[in-house]
Amino acid sequence: MKLKTFGLIVSCSLFTIFANLSHAREDDDCRYGPKPAISFIEIQSLDLLTKQPLTVKGKLNVPVRHQKEKCSLHKHAKRGLPAVVILHGSAGIDSRGDFYARALNAEGIATLEIDMWEARGVTSVANRPPLPLYTYPDAFAALAFLKNYPGINPDRIGVMGFSWGGVVTLASATQGVVAQFGQGLKFKAHLANYPVCYAFNNPHIPKSAFGGNASNPLTGAPILIQIGEEDGYDDGSAPCLALKSALPAGEQLFVDVNIYEGAYHAWDRLQVPFSDEDPFAHRGAGGEVQIEPSVDQAYKSQEKAVRFFLDNL
Repeated sequence: MKLKTFGLIVSCSLFTIFANLSHAREDDDCRYGPKPAISFIEIQSLDLLTKQPLTVKGKLNVPVRHQKEKCSLHKHAKRGLPAVVILHGSAGIDSRGDFYARALNAEGIATLEIDMWEARGVTSVANRPPLPLYTYPDAFAALAFLKNYPGINPDRIGVMGFSWGGVVTLASATQGVVAQFGQGLKFKAHLANYPVCYAFNNPHIPKSAFGGNASNPLTGAPILIQIGEEDGYDDGSAPCLALKSALPAGEQLFVDVNIYEGAYHAWDRLQVPFSDEDPFAHRGAGGEVQIEPSVDQAYKSQEKAVRFFLDNL
């Protein structure tokens, strides 16, 4: 091989290597940083008990790229960010919202966690609203807010909730609830963690219909239910599995149920364990519920949640 030809090959190889390194650095610069833009917002909802307007507060996290000026032409920049509304459980705002928000933000998904309790003066299980349906307007108010927020893609907004918020999340996937509260809007994907499945299609709970066989068809958006086998509300995974199996065959395709063996209610609440009395516990019989975290299960469910929204938003 002539020296000149060899030199040309080496030069081309080095150019390719440095070009790839440059591209890698550019991709690295265009990743989302660990510090999203955080703002505290207010949205207008409705108190169904008093029929009065209600101002609900929330925490909005919008992911920020490492070097935004280099990413204006990035392949995802023009699409607008996807977003997820986060709905707390009966305990109110706690570590769970931030736990999932951090992971979602790192993948370029904005989050809005709203406080359904502060606006209503709720301080405990004892004085929360009678049923989750009284907070349905809050979820759709958050959806409407994100639909009009700069940089958010209005067609890529999902919702996730824990326990009480999980019930709201599932209900918002039905056509009847969307027609009553959505004002023409609906979520693109729904993730419900331990959503008290026995409460749906329950003759003792008003407006609990879920699915086409209960005259309240699903919207067709994908649904992921995550439940612990030691859950103290559903007393295991059977009610969530039964809820899915009661759907028409076509609607069952929209729903996945992910079961965590040995996990208690709120396994992803990475705080000290406690127990509480709740009249909704043990399939409506009432009694004590064990709230016990599982670090391994929490991170598994966090990863599952991120993948679900990346795939469906």
